[in-house]
Amino acid sequence: MAANKPGTPKGMRDFSPQEMVKRNYIFQTIQRIFQRYGYTPIETPAMEKLSTLLGKYGDEGDKLLFKVLNSGDFLSKIDTESFNNFSSGELTTKIAEKGLRYDLTVPFARYVVQHQHALTFPFKRYQIQPVWRADKPQKGRYREFYQCDVDVIGSDSLLNEVELIQIIDEVFQALNLKVAVKLNNRKVLVGIAECIGAKDSFMALTVAIDKLDKIGVDKVLDELRGQGFSENSLESLKPILAFDGTIEESVNYLKQLLDSSETGMKGIQELEEMLEYLSAIDVVCDLDLDLTLARGLNYYTGAIFEVKAQETEMGSICGGGRYDDLTGIFGLKDMSGVGVSFGADRIYDVLEALERFPSEIITSTKVMFVNFGKKEAQYSLPLIQKLRKEGINSELFPKAAKMKKQMSYANAKGIPYVVIVGEEEMQTGDLSVKNMATGEQQKRSFDQLLATLKK
Repeated sequence: MAANKPGTPKGMRDFSPQEMVKRNYIFQTIQRIFQRYGYTPIETPAMEKLSTLLGKYGDEGDKLLFKVLNSGDFLSKIDTESFNNFSSGELTTKIAEKGLRYDLTVPFARYVVQHQHALTFPFKRYQIQPVWRADKPQKGRYREFYQCDVDVIGSDSLLNEVELIQIIDEVFQALNLKVAVKLNNRKVLVGIAECIGAKDSFMALTVAIDKLDKIGVDKVLDELRGQGFSENSLESLKPILAFDGTIEESVNYLKQLLDSSETGMKGIQELEEMLEYLSAIDVVCDLDLDLTLARGLNYYTGAIFEVKAQETEMGSICGGGRYDDLTGIFGLKDMSGVGVSFGADRIYDVLEALERFPSEIITSTKVMFVNFGKKEAQYSLPLIQKLRKEGINSELFPKAAKMKKQMSYANAKGIPYVVIVGEEEMQTGDLSVKNMATGEQQKRSFDQLLATLKK
């Protein structure tokens, strides 16, 4: 019998040591900035009850949930007649009570409700964990990927939105990426729905508009037509989708367009207040008020954000927004929150495409000691220990192999320095240090070696 060919499921990946060093650079950069703003970490399980997840992401989101079959004989409680009569959706709820999390926000809301008495509000948390979506794998879109979320819940102050934009700005400055931050407000979209006579079809409108960059205006209009939107509504929508102006021009356009919508005007007011705060601080990233930004998730109620890299083609690399009552679904009313999620995998792809990963992070080991035998190894071990205590990543080749093999190992790992300790070096105390990039080899005292490695 032939052995099964090993492989990973579609849309899921292994990561090499070199890739993990780069991924950890992203995680650590983002984590450091989250902490700078007073956010603390939590973790939630990979699996949640399906009842927690279903209905929070819209019909399309529900279809992308990975369901987990009940333990044991999951069909034992379903008779044949019921099995044949159930729709696939009904059957799923009978044989699967759990699912892999789709995002980190809904589990966060569940966590807040469950642990509310132990939390101090406003509660500022960050979370860096994988999520899963049964989506079609393609460039920049995976079935398992990491999100780096930062949220504050228990406050409706727009200063929280301003702080999140500052965090976005700092993260991408630290990662050396030029980005544009698109802003909008779901209340503005409610106003647009009212203005085109489609108030009762608000969710269908946002789900379709959210696909504008992917499928274009004509297909968005076709989708809305299929959802029962009238031609009059679609004609009214066209100039809104086509509008392109500065932030000031967009605000003025909205004020005229939505002057009869109380909700829409409230959204404009919130946008203006945010922009007023932002004008008082230095923000490097480009800010843009995008009337077509919708963020298709059901739970957003106020400000929404989306971030795109400006130097390479890639979908959204960060996004989020305000949710006024996500915890209400779990029984805790009037607990407004706002947050953004950084897509670590897409950020990785952008940094890789632009060759922006710092060269110094790629090498995990900075110096390797050659191993000539037991005596030389015993001499080298305390020196290596001192280097490690000074924060220098160091290693000793584990076996007294041929010099060529040891040097090949150092080259393959990109180790910049190799130290050679033989009889002469042990007698004089001066070490032979080889610069692997230039091939130059010099005698160095331990202190001189340390100084070189610390540069």
